[in-house]
Amino acid sequence: MGLAQAMKSVVITGSTKGIGRGLATEFAQRGHNVVVCGRTQETVDAALRKIGTLPGTVVGKVCDVSDRQQLQSLWDTAAETFGGVDIWVNNAGLARTTWSIVDTPPEQIDAMLGINMPGTIFGSIVAAQGMTSQGHGKIFNILGGGSDGEYFPGIAVYGTTKRGLDYFSTALAKELRGTGVIVGRVRPGMIVTGAVVREARQDPDSFRKSRKMINNLVDQVETVSPFLVDEMLAFKKNGAKIRWLTGGKIAWRMLKARVRTRADQFGRFGL
Repeated sequence: MGLAQAMKSVVITGSTKGIGRGLATEFAQRGHNVVVCGRTQETVDAALRKIGTLPGTVVGKVCDVSDRQQLQSLWDTAAETFGGVDIWVNNAGLARTTWSIVDTPPEQIDAMLGINMPGTIFGSIVAAQGMTSQGHGKIFNILGGGSDGEYFPGIAVYGTTKRGLDYFSTALAKELRGTGVIVGRVRPGMIVTGAVVREARQDPDSFRKSRKMINNLVDQVETVSPFLVDEMLAFKKNGAKIRWLTGGKIAWRMLKARVRTRADQFGRFGL
């Protein structure tokens, strides 16, 4: 199949940094057209400079994902620019993982609830309406720690939002059955992003204690992004889950760590 036939138009929320920008870059490297978005023009412009010139066309749009009207404007921009939207990725989210439940500052709880839940729910609604109208499309919701009900210290509030969004994604897939629109749930694993580095610097004692174990489980954006894009492009089973860090992979890495020290994943970030 030629490039023109294979070309898709992709919208990724929260794509000015981290795994969102990694996905945008990977899609564009393969010749697909992408809309990246962030909360300010400054971050959008910086992301476009980082992504640079690639085979696919990449445009930027300022969007606060907690505002449904801004998400609708994001859809409209993509549809007008590229003639429709084939893939919509709800990636925007906020993680604060250095506090127990009772110690989490109220403003941080408000921030996680205000971004993670509405951003994915409103984004899914906007995408589902637009894709149903055009007769096809894929919606992917990026989940994370806690979405399967597992507990890790510090992620309780964040994990609660992701657990709820896992349920939401499953329900959305059922409601869209037969429309030509399919929904995927994505577990990208533990990725070293700016947010992870920031929290490691905020709580260096905890980071030092867990660094050896975490180093066996984390991956870089450029390692995970190609896998996720492969899976998204090939995705056909409505409601299914795309998972990078499987139970088998975790077990293998921990077993391997007994005989060989994995290359340090944090040094490049000054940690």
